[in-house]
Amino acid sequence: MKELKGQFVGALFVVLTVAALVAAGINFRQQFKYLLCTDGITWVDRTSPDGRPYVVALDVKKGSSGERAGIHRWEVLDRIGTVKIRSSSDIPAILFGKPWLTVDYYLYQDNVEVKKPVRIEELGPERTIYYLTAVGLAYLGIGLFVYFRRESAPKARHFFLLCLCSFVYSCFHYTGKLNPFDKVIYWSNVVAGFLAPALFVHFCATFPEVPRRLRGVFRQFLIYVPSLLLIALYVLTAMGVLRYQVSLVEVRWYLDRLWLPFLSGGYLLGAAILGYKQRRVEDSILRQQMKWLRNGAIIGILPFTLFYVIPYSFGVLPSGLMKAAVLSLPLIPLAWAYAILRYRLMDVDVIFQQGYVYTLASLAVLAVIYGLLFSFGRVEELPPAAVVVLILVATFIFQPIRNWLQENLDRYVFYRESYDYRRTLLDFARELSSENDLEESLHGVASRLLNTLNVQHVAFFLSNEDNPLDFELSLVHGSRPSVVPSYPNLGFLREAIGKPYLFFERTKFNPDYVFGEYSHSTRQTISELDLTYYIPCTVRGQTIAFLGVSRTSKGDFLTSDDLELLVTLSNSVGITVDNARLYRSLQRKVEENERLKEFSENIVESINVGILAADLDGSVGSWNSQLERLTGVTREAAIGKRLEQVLPIELVATLAERSNSPGIQHVYKARLARKGKQREVLLNIAIAPLFSKDQTQIGRLIIFDDITDRADLESRLVQADKLSSIGLLAAGVAHEVNTPLAVISTYAQMLSKRMNGDEKTILLDKIAKQTFRASEIVNSLLNFSRTSTLDWSEVSLNRVVRDTASLIEHQLEKARVTVAFQLDESLGQIKGNQGKMQQVFLNLFLNARDAMEGGGVLTIRSYSDGDVAHIEIADTGAGISADHVDRIFDPFFTTKGAKKGTGLGLSISYGIVQEHGGSIEVTSAPNQGTRFRLDFPLVKKTVHV
Repeated sequence: MKELKGQFVGALFVVLTVAALVAAGINFRQQFKYLLCTDGITWVDRTSPDGRPYVVALDVKKGSSGERAGIHRWEVLDRIGTVKIRSSSDIPAILFGKPWLTVDYYLYQDNVEVKKPVRIEELGPERTIYYLTAVGLAYLGIGLFVYFRRESAPKARHFFLLCLCSFVYSCFHYTGKLNPFDKVIYWSNVVAGFLAPALFVHFCATFPEVPRRLRGVFRQFLIYVPSLLLIALYVLTAMGVLRYQVSLVEVRWYLDRLWLPFLSGGYLLGAAILGYKQRRVEDSILRQQMKWLRNGAIIGILPFTLFYVIPYSFGVLPSGLMKAAVLSLPLIPLAWAYAILRYRLMDVDVIFQQGYVYTLASLAVLAVIYGLLFSFGRVEELPPAAVVVLILVATFIFQPIRNWLQENLDRYVFYRESYDYRRTLLDFARELSSENDLEESLHGVASRLLNTLNVQHVAFFLSNEDNPLDFELSLVHGSRPSVVPSYPNLGFLREAIGKPYLFFERTKFNPDYVFGEYSHSTRQTISELDLTYYIPCTVRGQTIAFLGVSRTSKGDFLTSDDLELLVTLSNSVGITVDNARLYRSLQRKVEENERLKEFSENIVESINVGILAADLDGSVGSWNSQLERLTGVTREAAIGKRLEQVLPIELVATLAERSNSPGIQHVYKARLARKGKQREVLLNIAIAPLFSKDQTQIGRLIIFDDITDRADLESRLVQADKLSSIGLLAAGVAHEVNTPLAVISTYAQMLSKRMNGDEKTILLDKIAKQTFRASEIVNSLLNFSRTSTLDWSEVSLNRVVRDTASLIEHQLEKARVTVAFQLDESLGQIKGNQGKMQQVFLNLFLNARDAMEGGGVLTIRSYSDGDVAHIEIADTGAGISADHVDRIFDPFFTTKGAKKGTGLGLSISYGIVQEHGGSIEVTSAPNQGTRFRLDFPLVKKTVHV
């Protein structure tokens, strides 16, 4: 889409340019052909209070026939001769065809009718039209040169539009005939005149790169708001929307005096912006470019502003001296041309030959258009649609004419003496296909290019075979091979895919100004590579490499002929790279085939099952290392032996019995005593027939799968299933026991209330308390037998600690253990499972209780440190010896007596803490108590700004 958009914009610019040239030529001829008859007076319409229209003199030109006749401003015109004047538009129609005749004007002075004879003059073109036309053509020539040479440059289109608008307002002058063509000329002049200053200010503000405060389409659009408002004012006035007691001629008279200050002010503002930015630019070339752009605007527009615009804006009619001020206007395009030719504005290269081709092609197209137009006779009377159709027809023939001129000029004018080395390079390109070594081929290409084109250095960028859109620097050859970026960012090469080549004029100095649209790493890479041209090397429609070429050793750019040779050579380089890769791929496949046999054998060795191959007589032909481990018999001792010599007789008999059956046979859970080992191995054995290529059975393949660990796991699963059944049974018993306990508790409480004060009441209360205790035990059994959820959520550690302590509050009181809470109420939450966290703290609290046999204090403290929550659990018990501290988290390790612990509590707790991304540390010493500290990451809350 980007490429199609660029082609569409390019075609549109060509159409607009050709149309503007044709229209300017016709308009220039009409300036001399259609001469107005005038009295030198600007007449405007007025309306009296009672609604009657009349015509008054708005302006009387000095030295005109109207002034000589004694007509003054604001005099009312009643009639000319015998014709009553009702509108100012009647006057040109009356004066038409009466040059140099004297006509009687009847005017009112102080309500008295006065006759004043006026000699009608024929108004010819102003002499300044020659200068303005030359200025416009200079603008257009500069714009065309920049655009057609560097269409892809960031500011090329902008600069061309500026030059095109300058051409239009300089060369388009309406004649007053007011036919459709004349109206197009008038409105084109108005629109271009107001857009050109805004375009220049925009260009100056964003050249060479867009400043941060102007980034964004809307911010840059604000520059054009004044111009668009003034254009809208013109349009609304012409439509009659804004006219009130003021005629269109008068409004236009005032607006014309507004346009000139706007024009000169825009150019002076742009010059001021360039002067401001110039002092902050380090690149000397950029400074010179901006200097001449600024100087051209100042020396061209300042005299015109001082001697023409300011007096004219204050009502002074143009005199000969004022009109001479237009002589400074050509200095603007001349200064810009110097900036282009001397300092290469807009990254214009020095391939002037193509400039000649474009000029000749444009002239040929103009000749065709003029031939078509003048064949119809009065071309100015043609409707605009017909003119547009003729322009489009001529536009379509531009490219064929341009190609034909390019070919013939290159062949017979520009490069007659260079065909020998061109042929040499082309022959060399054909020879590349015979070279299989890629590095040698690229070295040969680089050497030939260095000698033939006299360039400084050459580089090759090869695409990644896994990702064709990524390119890697492969070779730098030339006078500066050491200039290789440490971490090259070559993403910019993707922009050149599908294009003839990618061009950078300045690379080494201040790349941030030159390549502002790229990232910093990309700009640094382009600068360090110091390559001017990047030519894609394409094979079968895919770009697989880039050829990078610098300037010549003299610092000049390559000619169009050189570029054509590089483009042609690049295709051959692409074929060479592709052939070398195919050859290398073939070599890899040969090596892979050579390794395939070894690899297949390694598979047998590396597989995690024992593999034995035996012939039909029972002799061992293959014995892998896994089978060595299973049997304890080495490969050397087994190869060539019979099966009964290396395997137990019982197992061999079983294998022989199963081998008589067709297909794959299995032996499950066969026991095999390993040589030199006491423990037997449990095996699953598969016996498969071994066939040759002609499907003839030549032996047997016996596979031994060690399932010893699997069998142990199955037995553990059976034991776990039994435990699960016990848990279910316990849950059922608990439910059954809960019912009679509830009945006993209820009746005991009822009896206690009826025997209030009796000694039996004490006994009944004891019965009720014991039933409550039994119920708690049963409920604990139920909770233990339930399967806990594994859902994770945000958990409050303070709440889990309090809830867990409350569960064993009775046990702690019974053991004379006092709990001291030091909890930070602002402690955040962690991500975890509340049930598992409760299990951790329950184990730690019960261990602390057991450590304080005579009672003591259990201190529970919480606090946070940054993003980490800390929980400390300290007791005043007997402590742990140094020999045991490092082992307390080992499974089944316990210091408690028999039937008092399994040694799994702390091990499970340690695993739960690790699962929650935390850590647990212990500090203890004999008779000094034990302190556990648990650390957990806090949940990070999202901060909304």
